[in-house]
Amino acid sequence: MYLGLDLGTSGLKAILTDETGALRGTREASYANPHPHTGWSEQDPADWIAACETVLDGLAAGHPSDMAALKGIGLSGHMHGATLLGADDAVLRPCILWNDTRAAEEAAALDAAPGLREATGNIVFPGFTAPKLLWVERHEPEIWEKVAKVLLPKDYLRLWLTGEHLSDLSDSAGTAWLDVGARAWSDRALEAGHMTRAQMPGLVEGSAEGGRLRDALRARWGVTGPVVVAGGGGDNAAAACGAGCFAEGQGFVSLGTSGVLLSAKGGYAPDPASAVHTFCHAVPDTWYQMGVILSATDSLNWLARQTGRGAAELAGMLPERAEGPGDLLFLPYLSGERTPHNDAALRGALIGLDVAHDPAALTQAVVEGVCFAIRDCLEALRGTGTELTSVLAMGGGARSRFWLEAMASTLDLPLQVPAGGEFGAALGAARLGIAAATGGSPAEIMTPPPVGETIAPRADLVPRYAAAWERYRALVPAIRAAQAD
Repeated sequence: MYLGLDLGTSGLKAILTDETGALRGTREASYANPHPHTGWSEQDPADWIAACETVLDGLAAGHPSDMAALKGIGLSGHMHGATLLGADDAVLRPCILWNDTRAAEEAAALDAAPGLREATGNIVFPGFTAPKLLWVERHEPEIWEKVAKVLLPKDYLRLWLTGEHLSDLSDSAGTAWLDVGARAWSDRALEAGHMTRAQMPGLVEGSAEGGRLRDALRARWGVTGPVVVAGGGGDNAAAACGAGCFAEGQGFVSLGTSGVLLSAKGGYAPDPASAVHTFCHAVPDTWYQMGVILSATDSLNWLARQTGRGAAELAGMLPERAEGPGDLLFLPYLSGERTPHNDAALRGALIGLDVAHDPAALTQAVVEGVCFAIRDCLEALRGTGTELTSVLAMGGGARSRFWLEAMASTLDLPLQVPAGGEFGAALGAARLGIAAATGGSPAEIMTPPPVGETIAPRADLVPRYAAAWERYRALVPAIRAAQAD
């Protein structure tokens, strides 16, 4: 049996599979994501451990014979988080998360360092790990002086599971300390970020062994033999493993808390100026590119809070099928934006509000605004020479038929909807666990899911959504100017 653990922003998901990837059990546990100040987003790493104990205790109670046969664990997690540890591995402060923008000034300074983009293959975004450490150095010097190790969120979970300070290359690519082409820590980037190799974890490929489950935990969960813990992956790389995205042109659009348009790449071909991320994949000798927006379903969650209605209730107000863009435009820059703007200060807007607009109209505007932001990502990817030929639809937003039809017609690309079952980051993590424990070929283990339906772009809607997207993107300079005043 094999276990996939996906450490998300709002909760931990665990799935238990056999060697074919067939689901045997699943558990979830949630935790808080405090925002103590504007632009801040933090989490207590102790909550991740408590969630892991909850889900694995539950699987051990509900599936004792399967847990007894556990051979491998794979880890997936939200990227860029700065988990700061002292010499005794004690957590020094709450983890600063991926959607925290407090380090915008530090990110700009680091991005301007000579040779930094060339070393890492990426713009330094405020959400990346390296600028957060510079912020701590500047604002919390008493913490900075004690930092012995910096771990990404899933790798703090690994430390508890195995006792090892290790990370994989896909997750580490989002720190701004990694030479993404060489798949190794960059001395130039570490020096620019005032860090040392001694403060970095060791590196392994995501499909390779990254520690062994501690004996005390094996005994707690009734596991009879040794358990390999795979290197694992950042959440998007792990999701690509779950979706079987490895070949040039294969990709997915993910509508989760954030939004992602990802394309696998056969080689290393960065274009930092595009604000497209170029990262190592979770399997050897493979990379991927992606455009990222910071608020996808989180935009719908924001609207739910403002209207006093649940996100599911709002989604239920949408038409059964897309009928063309509404007359209200929404810019989903609630926490700034990454691709293509790289602007932590940019903020959202509703344009064209009318007294007649009701929650259904607001919901449609939010959904379409996210579609337009993903179209921005598509154009940025195309600007690097990347063309998507096969696109899976993933994430909570992909459960909305309206959202899928609007997205397909906005991108003018067919979207493939998997036929059900697990296929996201948790499955990708389990598959990495299988590869690490068995030595099997990732290509044979991590196959694409069967497609249940293909949502084609509608010829009658494509030009209308294209015109609406042109109006949408023309608003950004005006919004920036208004906010600057």
